[in-house]
Amino acid sequence: MRWGLVPFWSKDGKASFSTINAKSETVATSPAFREAWKQRRCLVPADWFYEWQKPDEKTKQPFAIANKDDGMFAFAGLWESWKDRATGQKLRTFTILTTDPNELMEPIHNRMPVILHRRDYERWLAPSDPTNLPIDLLRPYPADEMKAWKVGKAVGNTRNNDPSLIEPLRDEEEVTAPLTLFG
Repeated sequence: MRWGLVPFWSKDGKASFSTINAKSETVATSPAFREAWKQRRCLVPADWFYEWQKPDEKTKQPFAIANKDDGMFAFAGLWESWKDRATGQKLRTFTILTTDPNELMEPIHNRMPVILHRRDYERWLAPSDPTNLPIDLLRPYPADEMKAWKVGKAVGNTRNNDPSLIEPLRDEEEVTAPLTLFG
């Protein structure tokens, strides 16, 4: 699967706007997501995720965010299957739902992914009556069950992929690290 939902009705297998995330407040009405919301919900497993705080216009500070117990969790996701009419080839894609930030995330970013409790996985995945969709699950995860720490700016470059990216930033690195912004 590829991250960035391509709606089944897309003409060319591309989205004309970013579909890596879907706002939970508009998922039921957005043409790009509403059919997947009704019928194709999924879990996106993770150990942690990154988010970038913008203390000012020129600075971006990455943070790693995880469960306090370091256990895996799952984001609320939607998936879609797009078929190329010319070749018949299928492209399967997904998106992660976002919501308002909790108290931990609010100083870091104005949104956060919807993280589901294990007890809600089955309900999230279950086929739903269109009049009883699990909209109540699209809420901020409890801040007291999470932790966040600053990490180095190397996480902003997709060429970097090693375990050191998740290591907490030491105070001296924070002060002396050259400012590097990645799109």
